[in-house]
Amino acid sequence: MTDHSDRRPEPQPGQGPGDSGRSGYSEQDVAREVTELEGKSATAARIFDLRRIIGGLFVLYGVIVTIAGITDSRSAIDKAQGVNINLWTGIGMLLLGVFFLAWLKLRPTPPPLPPEEERGSAG
Repeated sequence: MTDHSDRRPEPQPGQGPGDSGRSGYSEQDVAREVTELEGKSATAARIFDLRRIIGGLFVLYGVIVTIAGITDSRSAIDKAQGVNINLWTGIGMLLLGVFFLAWLKLRPTPPPLPPEEERGSAG
């Protein structure tokens, strides 16, 4: 036989979701589960903040384009009428990426507010 001790009890036939006292799930279990999911959701929102993604990509591409600008030949610079466009574009991309990452660091995503029910009973 297999051991399923870590599984929650299955509701018995004839017991609907409104029968919270007999279904095997207490209100504390449901509240704990909801709290855990809200915490995971808030963490995921902070990890996938668009400022982090945009800033990281601009820094990465800025480094690549800046290196290309530093290593450009004289003929490539002459094609751009004497302007080292790769170098200037790379520096601009680096600055924009650093701006996004600094913005993320200085103004992080605020934690989510608790639901209305908890705010009313807590205060």
